[in-house]
Amino acid sequence: MAGRLAVIGAGLMGSGIAQVAAQAGWQVTLRDLDDAAVRRGLAGIRKSLEKFVAKGAVTEADAEAALERIEPTVDLGAAAAADIVVEAVFEELSVKKTLFGELDKICKDGAVLATNTSAIPVTQIAAATRRPEAVVGTHFFSPVPMMKLCELVRGFKTSDATLATARAFAEEIGKTCIVVNRDIAGFVTTRLIAALVVEAVKLVESGVVSPEDLDTACKLGFGHAMGPLATTDLTGVDVLLHATTNIHTDTADPKFFPPELLQRMVTAGDLGRKTGRGFYSY
Repeated sequence: MAGRLAVIGAGLMGSGIAQVAAQAGWQVTLRDLDDAAVRRGLAGIRKSLEKFVAKGAVTEADAEAALERIEPTVDLGAAAAADIVVEAVFEELSVKKTLFGELDKICKDGAVLATNTSAIPVTQIAAATRRPEAVVGTHFFSPVPMMKLCELVRGFKTSDATLATARAFAEEIGKTCIVVNRDIAGFVTTRLIAALVVEAVKLVESGVVSPEDLDTACKLGFGHAMGPLATTDLTGVDVLLHATTNIHTDTADPKFFPPELLQRMVTAGDLGRKTGRGFYSY
């Protein structure tokens, strides 16, 4: 199936998607707003591949071949040739709708337009286009080269053919898929982790338990590989705040209302691993 993929957004998520697609033989266009962002994305991909080479999981030749398949650009028009476009930009509905409106004008007929949103209903994003049947959610998990799950999300008008193409692509690049048949805010995985994180933060915020002991309880009591607060640090405290806010806005369910501590941490810049401090120090 390998063809041409455009990834819009060269951050950690976008660069990870670009990497695994390039490793699977796809020709990848990696686009961001400026050269510095694209260079950071490429540097991250190279560093990730070097780690796989050092572990013997990838040959040096295969790593170099994957890098050669990635074309960096700041030109959104480069998406015109893509068979599949995956958006991995800031988790804000207005940003995504503006982007998809532009992609609708640029991309060829038959192209699949995929959003990597973790919480925003796909139908709302697809409404910015004249081809909502071609829009689908492809929710990858970070770090993409390591995490095997891809949550495929149907919008209200997503066609069976679009979903099938998205699934074939995700499986070709090594992912196991689940299908979300109705694009409620937060879908399945984000809805579950958001509810858990909100309650976990409330328990820490009120002094009931320390972050370390709460995560230990979840690991040893429930068999979780990583506790919810360590997961939040890995994903990004700001990302979880946006997710819980989006779900609460859509559902008005009080269990998703973001705790004050989560909001204050984001305001203070304690965003987790990417800033060196979140619920833990790194």
